[in-house]
Amino acid sequence: MSGVLLRELRGGVLTLTLNRPDAGNAVDLELARALMHAAIECDEDRAIRCVVLTGAGRLFCAGGDIAAFAAAGERISALIKELTAYLHSAIARFARMEKPLITAVNGAAAGAGFSLAILGDIALASTAASFNLAYAGIGLSPDGGATWLLPRLIGLRRAQELMLTGERLSAAQAAALGLVTRTVEAAELAGEAAKLALRLAAGPTQALGRTRGLLLSSFGTALETQMENEARAIAACASGAEAREGLAAFLAKRAANYSV
Repeated sequence: MSGVLLRELRGGVLTLTLNRPDAGNAVDLELARALMHAAIECDEDRAIRCVVLTGAGRLFCAGGDIAAFAAAGERISALIKELTAYLHSAIARFARMEKPLITAVNGAAAGAGFSLAILGDIALASTAASFNLAYAGIGLSPDGGATWLLPRLIGLRRAQELMLTGERLSAAQAAALGLVTRTVEAAELAGEAAKLALRLAAGPTQALGRTRGLLLSSFGTALETQMENEARAIAACASGAEAREGLAAFLAKRAANYSV
């Protein structure tokens, strides 16, 4: 794994750490490419049962690498097309993989960093974190799936205001809006994310994955279609090893072991 993205696998939990602290963990081509490869690994590797995404240093992610954009000159359009090809591939795979994703937002999340921060099934924010869709301030429009995900989290009207004004939100404001799951004291963030990730990693991966997929499709699906998808998903889960273990454990009044 590239040095710009640290990787630690422990107890079925893969922790990915954005590692460009001197640049605010800004996304350049190298980091975008590393995120894409990591997302593919998460999707493919059965040893990975839950993923945590966080940042090194004071910031979670400052967004795109503005210095690289400026240095690109007339090639900026081509640069951004290549960067978003990698970044969007990563985000799509993180969203659609079977494994749960926890984001541990340790500091400021701006631009594409905002998109990465809110991508988690469970998004934990340090009380020191802040959130800012800073695109309009530099004459750009959003990327990273923000225009798709943000209205679904907080509604179109509030999303419009945040995107058009570039308003900066504190962690407490983000939690009150439903942008993140909850806030955690800065010193406790890593530990809380790890504890939660281990709990999810011990769960039934197939069932959690199908639940993620159903939720992802729900806004664009009619009720009857969604219920048919639910019926097919629960039937598929029921015929698998996880359900057999879960049912047996329930009847035997013991803890289920889904990792075998």
